[in-house]
Amino acid sequence: MRRAHELVESGVQFITLLALSDEGAPAYDAQLAAKLAALGVPSFACTPDAFPQLMAAAIRRDDIGAWAAAQGIKTSR
Repeated sequence: MRRAHELVESGVQFITLLALSDEGAPAYDAQLAAKLAALGVPSFACTPDAFPQLMAAAIRRDDIGAWAAAQGIKTSR
């Protein structure tokens, strides 16, 4: 978590992709996802079809949480 905090503080756009699948059913550590969310790091699953748009939003430094919400993707906070 210390390194994750350092990365966020340095300005890195940090996104946690829990799963890349058509089902979008991730298996993940909820406590770790909550700790990352506390740092402002969104955590979610994504379909392969949505993945390019997600990366484009990340590169533009858009609000990933807002992008995910607009796509109907549930994020963990």
